[in-house]
Amino acid sequence: MDADHETGPGPESGAHRAPRSRTRAAERWRAFTASPFLPAVVLMFILAAAAGLFAGSYTYNMANPTPRRIPAAVVGPTDTAEARAFVGGMEKALAASLELHPYPTDAAARRAVEQQEVFAILTFRPTGVDFAVAGAAGASVAQVLTETAAAVSRAVGVPVRISDVKPLQKGDPRGLALFYISLAAVIVGFVGAIQLSVHARGLDPGERIAFTVAYSLLGAFAIASVVDWLLGALRLPFAESWLILAFTMFTSGMVFTMFNTLMGRWAMLPTWGLMVLLGNPSSGGAVSWPLLPSVLGHIGRWLPPGASVNAQHTAVYFGNAQHVFPFAVLAGWALVSCCVFWFWRHRHPGGRTAEDT
Repeated sequence: MDADHETGPGPESGAHRAPRSRTRAAERWRAFTASPFLPAVVLMFILAAAAGLFAGSYTYNMANPTPRRIPAAVVGPTDTAEARAFVGGMEKALAASLELHPYPTDAAARRAVEQQEVFAILTFRPTGVDFAVAGAAGASVAQVLTETAAAVSRAVGVPVRISDVKPLQKGDPRGLALFYISLAAVIVGFVGAIQLSVHARGLDPGERIAFTVAYSLLGAFAIASVVDWLLGALRLPFAESWLILAFTMFTSGMVFTMFNTLMGRWAMLPTWGLMVLLGNPSSGGAVSWPLLPSVLGHIGRWLPPGASVNAQHTAVYFGNAQHVFPFAVLAGWALVSCCVFWFWRHRHPGGRTAEDT
């Protein structure tokens, strides 16, 4: 065959093919990023990570609660052999420190319980130890202390009489009802804000805040009335509990609105992380703060879920000793969220345009 008639790929065909394949790949990537498939794929991985983190955060905080530091009132002499043996046995069994606060009388120690300064009262008498827990101050702590005190009494040979000077209500034997109603207020609070952003997108800033107040008041009333009047699970100081729940829902809704202003459609990520992954497990509602990992026990007090549980718990069980701190925490988060939303409202994806009015 004549060489002049031979056919085959020219020397530049491979070089031409590579740029064309890169061009096609770039075009496909541009088409993918412009399609709804990119956010769908991103959401797929985010939801998978959120599911794992959600399970992990609750399991880490609640699966194996361990006491770190438990404040306890002491009445009577602590320098006797029986007292030293019992206290030492308790600290060894708990692998923690009993933070003992001496009080001159039983009445003074009871006042400390009412102020939620201590979780138990140890009264040392010649015949043994009176060990009084306060179930309403923390059901999980009371359970740990009760079981440990009985075991230590047998081990060191010191008689102990165990009682509960502040029991939980009969309809809430494990002390979880307050955690659940606060959890409902937190979740419905930001879900309500999400729904406003989807179905009432045209609301102006003032209107959006007003409707957040409205659904918070109505939703909180529904929660309190179902738990108290319909189910009878808790006897609530109704007006105070209702307003605490409403304050919680409003704060939660405005936290989402703030993040929606700053981050747009990805606002759910920081909201969920702050309020659910971090806030609810560290709130002290399901597991009392002395049994949580120490860092989370401190952080939880400064987040809206923890402030809500704290205020609600005091209102129901320690009504004469309500503290300002949890309300200040809720007010701080609500104020910051409202200010961020108001001053950067032009960045919020909602609101009416001139053509809409």
